[in-house]
Amino acid sequence: MAEKRLDELDALAEAPDFWNDSTSARRLMRERNRLDKAMTDVRELENDLADAVELAELAEMDEDADLLEEVDASFAQMAKRSRAAELEALLSGEADGNDTFLEIHAGAGGTESQDWANMLLRMYSRWANSRGFKVEMIELQNGEEAGIKSATIQIKGENAYGWAKTESGVHRLVRISPFDSSARRHTSFSSVWVYPVLDDNIEVDIEEKDVRTDTYRASGAGGQHINKTDSAVRLTHIPSGIVVQCQNDRSQHKNRATAWDMLRARLYEKAMQEREAEAQAAEDQKSEIGWGHQIRSYVLQPYQMVKDLRTSVETSNTQAVLDGDLDQFMAASLAAQVGSDHEG
Repeated sequence: MAEKRLDELDALAEAPDFWNDSTSARRLMRERNRLDKAMTDVRELENDLADAVELAELAEMDEDADLLEEVDASFAQMAKRSRAAELEALLSGEADGNDTFLEIHAGAGGTESQDWANMLLRMYSRWANSRGFKVEMIELQNGEEAGIKSATIQIKGENAYGWAKTESGVHRLVRISPFDSSARRHTSFSSVWVYPVLDDNIEVDIEEKDVRTDTYRASGAGGQHINKTDSAVRLTHIPSGIVVQCQNDRSQHKNRATAWDMLRARLYEKAMQEREAEAQAAEDQKSEIGWGHQIRSYVLQPYQMVKDLRTSVETSNTQAVLDGDLDQFMAASLAAQVGSDHEG
């Protein structure tokens, strides 16, 4: 089936008028390249497996322990590559291949939650960097004493949204507070929203009369120039109550354009959630993400454990997770989401 679709796309690309519609052409070429890579990966795995089986038979005949050890290592590496290819195949949604916005908001609790929000910002930035993605700060509101009240980053890279999309929800931290002189244990909450950067081929209609625009003086990182003018832009979509803001550029015009892109993306993501909720209201976990919808718990005291409450995946290596080692959680959530989609 994949080979047939690849042949269809190659035939389309050879048509003389293929690039007349550049937006459609880019979308089809991205689909073509994704399929080609997937098929190449499968062929390479098949060839490597055949070679490894031959080597294993030879090693057993010659009773060559060193060669057997080499073959075992090869099988382990192929298993890892196979799992990675399987996960990439799960990323077939309409916007999965796109860049993504990731928004973090500190919950109630002042400094504690604001510090936790900053830890999450660091965690997701490190995760993105580990995958070779580029991270761009869109908006940042510092906390009064430490941490951040909110932040929005744009993560740029192939399948960035597809990988990160299941991270939306409430993240809970339990630890001995570094801000408590009595060294008591505190529980903090922060929310994460993930929504795709939209291609031109995905249309979202917004009535300008439904959007209130506010400008304000930017705060946070960015040098002295950033605070001299009301360059930051906040858009409020009145019918839905969705609010987005951008302050990463000294130009109000550029910040306004980015904010409109973010608003389109948030409304698109909301529409996707509503479709999912209608399809399977009882099982849908993304239809209304609020403070009661915890997806992951990070416990640093009295024991070390990070546990995903949706998939039950857990690890005691909390430092690795906070340093951006999130793939095991994302992979399990993606697999569970695809499985429930198929059941629905």
